[in-house]
Amino acid sequence: MQNVALIGIDLGKHSFHIHCQDKQGNPLLRKKFSRTQLIHFLATCTPSTVAFESCAGAHFMARTIGKLGHQVKLISPQFVRPFVKSNKNDFIDAEAICEAASRPSMRFVTPRTEDQQAMAALHRVRDSLIRERVKTTNQIHAFLLEFGVSLPRGITVIRRLAAVLEENDFPAYLARLLNRLHSHYVYLSGEIGEVDKELKNHLAEDETAQRLLTIPGVGPVTASLLATRQGDGKNYASSRDFAASTVRVPRQYSTGGKTTLMGISKRGDKNLRRLLVQCARVFMQRLEHNPGRLAEWVKRQLASHHSNVVACALANKLARIVWAVTAHQAVFSK
Repeated sequence: MQNVALIGIDLGKHSFHIHCQDKQGNPLLRKKFSRTQLIHFLATCTPSTVAFESCAGAHFMARTIGKLGHQVKLISPQFVRPFVKSNKNDFIDAEAICEAASRPSMRFVTPRTEDQQAMAALHRVRDSLIRERVKTTNQIHAFLLEFGVSLPRGITVIRRLAAVLEENDFPAYLARLLNRLHSHYVYLSGEIGEVDKELKNHLAEDETAQRLLTIPGVGPVTASLLATRQGDGKNYASSRDFAASTVRVPRQYSTGGKTTLMGISKRGDKNLRRLLVQCARVFMQRLEHNPGRLAEWVKRQLASHHSNVVACALANKLARIVWAVTAHQAVFSK
């Protein structure tokens, strides 16, 4: 296989389908491999471009194949779909990946490092534990309300649960169920605390996250997630590109030289967008304690716009600052 220039791989859990092309785009080989067979095949091929979709297991495969001397290109699945011809199967998907990868204007995904993948898993586990803890408190609130006991929102129900059980004559099985939910809440809180310790230890060793912490309003969780998702910032050409891919921006549908801006787009990382908006709101709440040009800009915007509009605008500006701090390896200066 000396003439192979481009290899498209349709990744699977146990089987992998490849489509090989030469420099002119002529098909050379279609074959199905197991994981071990695929690595052996690529090890015997001359260095070429290997492309596949960015999905589960893709970043590990990118690192493994990159060590074999190949140039790896990861493509977002939404950009591959238009190149699928009529009927769909694994070999047609692999061919579509080759077609997408050969486009000069195609945008590619930067492969993540092992550390970035591990931190992404840590954040997903933390979010899952927090959602489960909120669900537990909501269940306790709902069960008490069904028996006529209404408590303030939040974790007040956890603090006062023992007193509520003593003051009210609930069925014995319901009391046991509420105590079990209380124990589950305590367990989840302990697990979240352990995850936060891991996060704090990692932040102390991550130089990029330490620089991001100098940005007003950005806390440890947001700094860690930004450092994990953005990397060195080199996969974005400018701060505008990073902000547009992260924060809410209008969806555009322009034609005939007429610019038409539609509703706010919700594409991109929803969790990261939510955290940046929260950072903006924290900054706005402590505006009098945050002197500098950024604070003055926020004050001018609040004088003529609603606070929700200013929060989204500030989140967009924070995203641009994040890219500048990361790409230029600098710290935020007021």
